[in-house]
Amino acid sequence: MYLRALRLCTSPHQWARSGLIAITLICIAFVAAPRAAEAQSYRFDNVAISGNQRIEAGTILTYAGIARGQTVTAGELNDAYQRILGSGLFEEVSINPRGNTLEISVTEYPTISKIAFEGNSKIKNEDLSGLIESAPRQVFNPAKAERDAAVIVGAYSESGRSAARVNPKVIRRNDNRVDLVFEIFEGKKIEVQRVSFVGNRAFSDRRLRRVVGSKQAGLFRALVNRDTFVEDRIEFDKQVLADFYSARGYVDFRVTGVNAELARERDTYFITFNIQEGQQFKFGRITTVSELNNVNAAEYQAALNVRPGEIYSPAKVENSIARMERLGVRQGVDFLRVEPRITRNDRNLTLDVEFALVRGPRIFVERIDIEGNTTTLDRVIRRQFDTVEGDPFNPREIRESAERIRALDFFETAEVEAREGSRPDQVVVDVDVEEKSTGSLSFGASYSTSAGIGFAIGFSERNFLGRGQKLSAQIAASADRANYSISFVEPSFLSRDVAFGLDFALVETTDDFALYDTTIGTFRPSLTFPVSENGRLRLQYIAGYKDMRNYTGSSGILAQEVARGGDFESGAGYNYTYDTRRTGLNPNAGVLLSFGQDFYGLGGDREYIQTSARAIAQTRVLNEEVTLRATLEAGALNYLGSDDSRAVDRYSGQIIRGFEPNGIGPTETNGGTVEQLGGNYFAALKLDAEFPLGLPEEYGITGGAFLDIGSIWDVDTAGATGTLASTGFKPRAAAGVSVIWQSPFGPLRFNFSQDLEKQPGDKTQSFDVSIASTF
Repeated sequence: MYLRALRLCTSPHQWARSGLIAITLICIAFVAAPRAAEAQSYRFDNVAISGNQRIEAGTILTYAGIARGQTVTAGELNDAYQRILGSGLFEEVSINPRGNTLEISVTEYPTISKIAFEGNSKIKNEDLSGLIESAPRQVFNPAKAERDAAVIVGAYSESGRSAARVNPKVIRRNDNRVDLVFEIFEGKKIEVQRVSFVGNRAFSDRRLRRVVGSKQAGLFRALVNRDTFVEDRIEFDKQVLADFYSARGYVDFRVTGVNAELARERDTYFITFNIQEGQQFKFGRITTVSELNNVNAAEYQAALNVRPGEIYSPAKVENSIARMERLGVRQGVDFLRVEPRITRNDRNLTLDVEFALVRGPRIFVERIDIEGNTTTLDRVIRRQFDTVEGDPFNPREIRESAERIRALDFFETAEVEAREGSRPDQVVVDVDVEEKSTGSLSFGASYSTSAGIGFAIGFSERNFLGRGQKLSAQIAASADRANYSISFVEPSFLSRDVAFGLDFALVETTDDFALYDTTIGTFRPSLTFPVSENGRLRLQYIAGYKDMRNYTGSSGILAQEVARGGDFESGAGYNYTYDTRRTGLNPNAGVLLSFGQDFYGLGGDREYIQTSARAIAQTRVLNEEVTLRATLEAGALNYLGSDDSRAVDRYSGQIIRGFEPNGIGPTETNGGTVEQLGGNYFAALKLDAEFPLGLPEEYGITGGAFLDIGSIWDVDTAGATGTLASTGFKPRAAAGVSVIWQSPFGPLRFNFSQDLEKQPGDKTQSFDVSIASTF
């Protein structure tokens, strides 16, 4: 039929013009139509392999998957070709059937003689070598080299160099070897010029910029890496924004999109987060119901620490569930699960929460497998779990354990997942971590108006010998002070939730604010453990040495105290701390309370009791733009028997701003010279406000205002040769403004003060620079 149609097309009959066109089209269709492929099969008695130098013929035949005497089709021959080529060992492959012989010809990829990097300066060669798959003495694979180039580009992109390019280049050598060279163009860092938000009403751009990890380019952009554009950081920013709003009751919040626009000059990015805040919800009715016969719902309702009318927060719900489940453990209720059932009330913007006490599935923890920890011991990770092998499986406890492992800050990544164990009623908890460096060696310089210029060197290891222990040592010196300290902490003493601490400090001063030199040494072992959800108790022993010498003043009291020489001290004490910041349930406010006493007289030269107390409360107002903080501190020295205090023991530091260190308190005047004596008691109230100044955030400069009121009083008057003053309680007061700078060297606070109330002999200070404290 095919041949007949062809003859018809080429016959010389005379047709009308239109008929010729139609016949021509029919002919073309017949000629172009594919013929049915005839299926072919082959049978080979021999296989001839050529071109291979390093790869054994048997290996190639195994990839081909064709046995001698086997009947194969053309499609199966093509599959064999694909398998050999897909092995990644050969640059070229051909398969030719010749009679009863199958000829396989290959050209092997060369081996890599060496790998080099050219053009890189920001990332070291050894770091790049650890990123790539290709390695010397391996077979060169172009696809793998391209993947390596992409990985290197990704590493530069993570450091903010999005314009980086990498070209893998091959240099041929003899003996079928090559040098693999990665030619790198690093490019410049692309900075983030502006981070802005669209759709935010409750919180300003300034407040939200403090939440996200992406930062705008600042004055010290060479020292701060977060002002460069990193694409992966955007996803992190979206999550922290969601967490920020969720913790403040905005349950419908979502990020609808993020625009990262590259400037026309291609040297900077403009990042815009498009968000929908939604409405802020509060807790409505909070109830507890029990679906278990032996569980009283009222007892569990009483364990809640959340109340109607509070701003809704998922963290508060999780905390309530944890408290209920812990109560269930204490009561011996196995497999207790608390299900929060939430009812939304859009009319009054509340969420009713019903905590249902139900029986969870009978699933046990078969084992906990830990992988990836090359330095950290298994037990350091395992003790973050409240669950052990054989315990009932609780998904919430596993999630909390995962967060505790991440909070250790020993690992780059820490993934915790549960999978089915050897039986359906058992699970295996897999922990996969990646170690990171936990040690540091620091060198620094400092300046303060009281101590002048100083230098420091320090060593710190947060995971000492992989045991989770903390070890630090520091030497700091200035013109009038030398400080040596060593600290060690075992966070899980005797495998319990007890921290064992060991501290040693030696301080020597030749202070210009005092007319004598001091030497103070302290040795302090301690045990710290929780006593409640927010409370911790520290028990400690103190051994110390204090000495005053080289007195050059005229005070009879100080001269008598210096003449006593050095004193050895020995005592024991406690300190209780209540800190609501531990739970993090209120993101805008927190309270810290601390009270402690040390009892000296367990040996040593003197007997006395030292009492200290501190209370700090902080809150953020005006949509969290302004921070208000109040601090109340007090201390007392009570000597027993005939013992008296010395200036080296008494309170004399800068308890309030506006006055010099050792600038207030009891004084003794001889011949017109006024000398500060320090006091056995002190009390200080500090009120602070921090607020934005309207400057660009990248400057890192905010403002502050403060009002300080305090006093130091009471001193033993034995030995006095001059006129005493301010021995009783007489408050001083100072107010001022501050400029707070988040510098690359740490937060600095510049205080400009004006005394409002002072006493004769006080030493005022109108300006000082200090490290800005955080709460």
